[in-house]
Amino acid sequence: MAVTRKQVWVEMLLYPAHTLPTAAAPVAVAMGLAAHDRVLAVGPALLALLAGWLVQLGGVFTDNYYNLSRHPDDEEHAQFVEAVNTGVITLAELRRAIFATFGVAVLAGLYLIGVAGLPVLYVGLASIAGALSYSAGPFPLGDHGLGDPLFFVFFGLVSVGATYYVQAAARLGGFPLWFPPGTVPLRAIVAGLPVAALTTCILVIDNIRDLEYDRNKGERTLAVIIGPRWSRVEYTALMLFAYTVPVWFWLRAGFGPFVLLPCATLPLALSVAARVWRSETHAEMIPLTPAAGRVVLIFSLLFAFGLSR
Repeated sequence: MAVTRKQVWVEMLLYPAHTLPTAAAPVAVAMGLAAHDRVLAVGPALLALLAGWLVQLGGVFTDNYYNLSRHPDDEEHAQFVEAVNTGVITLAELRRAIFATFGVAVLAGLYLIGVAGLPVLYVGLASIAGALSYSAGPFPLGDHGLGDPLFFVFFGLVSVGATYYVQAAARLGGFPLWFPPGTVPLRAIVAGLPVAALTTCILVIDNIRDLEYDRNKGERTLAVIIGPRWSRVEYTALMLFAYTVPVWFWLRAGFGPFVLLPCATLPLALSVAARVWRSETHAEMIPLTPAAGRVVLIFSLLFAFGLSR
């Protein structure tokens, strides 16, 4: 059956089962920690969620745009190629969507700059640069084995730290040129580690799934470089690492036992990991991306609640 315009935009580009959990997870964790530290500011946090989701969508649109520009007969995305060839969507539309999403994200960022100061500008520009550099330019990071660390840093450490910062700075007031002391404590960065690890797990699944296609296109993702077996080892290590962080908050950071609530998701995470190890075909791997998205979202919601106590 021919692909429809709605399918292209919702199922292939907006991809809510993937993009919404990875946008909401770091914001939830940052809000939980901010509530514990009595600097919770719901408005700035939700606006940070909107800006982060839009930057992520801009990255998704950019990735698809450059992939179809470089590989107009891409077998991996046959339905998307068909949609372009039949005029259901055009590359010009996709290019406009890139500018629109980043543009609206900038508008949200301008408000946050007024609330929390110029550090928001630094984080925003770095995030947009990161989203673009994954697939754009003469040296796309995702095609040279650097997508995994890029995801780890921006989807976890930066997202949680920045969302915590806009809340703390909004409470403190002022218009600082740099991060004032106390607005990004070490525990805000540590709290981003499990989000970073579990979100990177989603990319690892995608790279294992697309390994042969990427290799044929000359794209050297980390999965292409180290192979599917070691990529599965990477997945398992990242997943298990995520579950050590709540234990650290309980044993070393003075938080109560509620902070261990994310450990209740370990059976779900292990079941997804088992499927990652068993699945061999592209079709078998496709459902694992939203499954891993559910893991990071549920983990983060429970972690946020535990941190807030």
